[in-house]
Amino acid sequence: MTANYDYEMGEGVGGDNTAPRGGGHTVLVWSSDGSSIVDVVGKQGSALLVSVDVATGAVKELTAEKQAVVGYSVRPDATKMLALISTPVNIGDLFSVAMDGSKQQTQLTKVNEALFSQLNLTMPEDMQVTPTANAKDIGGSKIESFVQLPPEFDKGKKYPLILNIHGGPHAAYGWVFDQEMQWMAAKGYVVVYPNPRGSTTYGQQFANVIQHNYPGDDFHDLMDCVDAVVKLGYVDSSKLGVTGGSGGGLLTDWTVTQTTRFKAAVSQRDIADWSNWWYTADFTLFQPTWFEGAPFDKTEEFRKYSPITYITKVQTPMMFILGEADYRTPPTAGGEDFFRALKYRHIDTAMIRFPGESHELSRSGQPWHRVERLENIVNWFDKYLMGVPEPQYDIVPASVAPASVKAN
Repeated sequence: MTANYDYEMGEGVGGDNTAPRGGGHTVLVWSSDGSSIVDVVGKQGSALLVSVDVATGAVKELTAEKQAVVGYSVRPDATKMLALISTPVNIGDLFSVAMDGSKQQTQLTKVNEALFSQLNLTMPEDMQVTPTANAKDIGGSKIESFVQLPPEFDKGKKYPLILNIHGGPHAAYGWVFDQEMQWMAAKGYVVVYPNPRGSTTYGQQFANVIQHNYPGDDFHDLMDCVDAVVKLGYVDSSKLGVTGGSGGGLLTDWTVTQTTRFKAAVSQRDIADWSNWWYTADFTLFQPTWFEGAPFDKTEEFRKYSPITYITKVQTPMMFILGEADYRTPPTAGGEDFFRALKYRHIDTAMIRFPGESHELSRSGQPWHRVERLENIVNWFDKYLMGVPEPQYDIVPASVAPASVKAN
């Protein structure tokens, strides 16, 4: 029915306050007369409710863009529909949604009104960035990037910047609540979080172009988005940080092997060595998608795309955030490799390992672990981008270190 519709049916955008994986999935809903089916679709950074005509495949949007439908329910007679809708400034509330395609939404709940009325949350800026690397490969598409500015933003000031890279790699940031972006902005950072090629919600060609080339031109898309924000004049280009988790952790590792422009990095749930990961991860579906064989068949290919191959180029102080029960990206195939290598090379580094936490740490980990994770990320950037003393990361406190010992 939707073979000619170039967006992801049944998919949306990733936030850090939606239900964890394994929490179930909304089922398809028929219209009362059986002529159409209602589903969620991921489209250009939004998650929309749509109605698909069974006879023609025509898609009719039922909800507005620049928001995310994270769940919905329809009466058995298909006369009324409720949707749980999230935005960058609202974790989620229930809305009544018209089923006639008028996109009328009526808010029914204000669950967090008392709390959020005390906070200064702002919507991110939406940037459309022209890629510099092989734009023809993505049909001339621009790279959408979200920019979360600090509260009380003053364009006359210079702010440090954090590039935040999503995982997947087939996933997408979007118009949904992300505590992480609001938290970093509240701490005084401009947060840039792009959807480089390989991201979903922009069509099949855009997502699949990274096949057998990951990481690759997606790195250049990320740099283009950073450059676009720096050109606006309110970012201190000498105070850039980079972070990301899972596929974003891989790209964080890759970034610091390709450039020294970032003064601090936090790599989370990362992949440093593709061969090691191939043997130890619980995920096997990547093999025909990202590599054309096994590491013992394609040794050079696995080596080419592994950040650990280029470890001697890294000059950036790095923190690694890992879950000890993470079988999707086992620590020994990612952050632990980089950590040991950087220690050996006397590059500032720290490794934070969370007991009992899986690959879902940032989204559905233990609440106190989620708090500690965010605190460690920002503390690391504070240390290297803002000059804030963070003695917890010193190997030996300066007050007790003998003259011959130098912390690294």
